[in-house]
Parts: sequence; structure tokens; C-alpha cells
Amino acid sequence: MELGWLLWGAAAVLLLHVLMALSPAVNFALRIGFYSFLCLLASALTAPVCLLVNGGRTVKNMRIIRAVVRTFKYFFGLRFEVKGLENFKVEGPAIIVSNHQSILDMMGLMEVLPDDCVQVGKKELMYAGTVGLIIYLGGVIFINRKSTTSAKMVMAEVAKSMTTDNVKVWVYPEGTRNCTGDLLPFKKGAFHLAVQAQVPVIPVVYSSFTSFYNPKTNLFTSGKIKVEVLPPIETKGLTSDDVSDLTDRCFHIMRETLFRLSGSPS
Repeated sequence: MELGWLLWGAAAVLLLHVLMALSPAVNFALRIGFYSFLCLLASALTAPVCLLVNGGRTVKNMRIIRAVVRTFKYFFGLRFEVKGLENFKVEGPAIIVSNHQSILDMMGLMEVLPDDCVQVGKKELMYAGTVGLIIYLGGVIFINRKSTTSAKMVMAEVAKSMTTDNVKVWVYPEGTRNCTGDLLPFKKGAFHLAVQAQVPVIPVVYSSFTSFYNPKTNLFTSGKIKVEVLPPIETKGLTSDDVSDLTDRCFHIMRETLFRLSGSPS
């Protein structure tokens, strides 16, 4: 009886392997399914550890979460090449902005995430099961993107607590995922926040995922991701009148870096 189950199991595994090799759609679906399962399982196992070690919702839990998520890349054959981590070493708080490509961004985020850094995320993430629980425990700041007034109120509170608690804040200025190999126009919220708090902006750029990940073509294979942390852009002395110029300057610097890291023509 046990031998029979082993044979059926081996046959199922072999069939899945053949289907993954023959069908990009099956390969993509299975990899995304496994990634989702891994996120849910790791969150469920990590949440009690965060509660036992740090007692509740705090940015300190990100150290535990970061250590766990950094193991994910080995399951998917992803390699990271990181430069410029020294640019995170600024005195006091800062706004960190980066490009946002896919659900895989969490692995890239945790690969370089500095200590005492919280992320800004959409409110819907709170309801993502154990993943919602773990990012809540990690101190993620949730905003309602459908309500401009609500989002502005949250960001105003972030500006106050950022300097009080001496933390860095990570924002995706594109506002949504964009796996095209280019950048979407930046929203100005992060830059208003930086000017309001008079803290530097630190751009972080990830090379394009399109060579190994593309949902439109069911592509999901192993690959290398280049990451570069750029020098801080100071905002001391700037006012709300300078936000547009600051946004444009950061956009163009990051776009040029994205093309360079991805080996694409500018």
C-alpha cells in the first residue's frame, strides 16, 4: 500500500515537471502558487516569533522578517548584486524611494532594507491573511489610495513620527506595480513628505525583471537582479514650491539608472 502511494506520488511529481517544461503557463502558475504559499506559511511561522521577541507591532520586527524573506531567493534561483549600501548611512530620518515592479519586490526590498525603516503600503494588504498580520507587526504604514484626504492625513502623521522616532520611510512613488522595464510618472506624496520633514531622499533602483519575470508572457525563471542605492538628495531649505522639481530630478536620475542596470537604451 505504501509502495503504491510512493509510485503515485513520484508519477505526479514527474508529470508536473514535464508540464512545467512544456507549458510556460503551467510553470508560471505553479511558481506563483508556490511563492504565495511560501509567503503565507513564512508569515504564519514568523508572527509568533515577532510577538515573543518584541511584544507586538514595532519596526524592530522587520529584522526578523528580513532574515526570513532573504531565504526566499534560493527557492526561485534569484541572485542579487547590490551596490551603494553606504548611502543609507545618513544622520537621522530619510525618505527612501524605489521602483515597483511585481509581487517579487518583497524579496528585493528585504535584500537591502536598512534597520529602523518602515514601508508605506496600500490598506488592502492588511486583509491578506497571515501576510497582512506580519506586515502589520512589522510597522508598515497603511494608506487608503482611494481617499486623497485620508492619504494626506496619514502622510502628515508620518512626517511627525518620522523625526520623533528617528526612522526611515520606504515609499514606491509610482504608486502601483509596473513590469514594463520603464518607470511610471512619480506621485508627489513622498517628496512632499521629504520637504515637509526636511529630510533627504534616497533613491533605490532595481534592474528590470523582464528578462526572467513577465506575467503577460507567463515567464518566470531564475535570474539576476542588480540593485543600486544612489546618493541622498538633500531637501534642507526646500519648500513646497520645489516639490515638482525634486520629483522630476529624482525620476530622471532613477530612470537613467534603471536603463543602465538593465542594459537597455535610454
